[in-house]
Amino acid sequence: MKLEPGKGKPLTGRKVLAITLSFFAVIIGVNIFLAVSAVRTFPGLEVANSYVASQEFNTRARAQRALGWDVSVALAPGGVRLIIRDARGALVAPASISVRIGHPTNAASDQQLAFAFDGDGLFAPVLLARGPWRLFVNATAADGTEYSSRLALVVR
Repeated sequence: MKLEPGKGKPLTGRKVLAITLSFFAVIIGVNIFLAVSAVRTFPGLEVANSYVASQEFNTRARAQRALGWDVSVALAPGGVRLIIRDARGALVAPASISVRIGHPTNAASDQQLAFAFDGDGLFAPVLLARGPWRLFVNATAADGTEYSSRLALVVR
């Protein structure tokens, strides 16, 4: 259908105002939704005082490197296997271990894993949904040296 000059509905000031207000309403609505979603999923601060934490970082990093631990994670039937090897390649059973697992962008799915040494490494029973996961490992060596690491795991 071809419109001839002078035919059809004219573009009035009210139509332009309605178009402009609708455009800005959509933009503002999307921004509010994204801001609320970001605040709702923010897990919080990593440390209470970043300056104090930075003062201790180098000391802890040197002590951790001196352990010579090589830590890896893999899916195992019915759970997750964490393997810690020392500088000579021998399996390590730490004096204590705490592992939190969760999605990289959402703290709602975070959970503590209960690892036990079974001779082939550390094993924790857990069912994980598909997608990326991050493990926060905190362990203590037999000599009291603290070890911490973040490991990535992808469930396909």
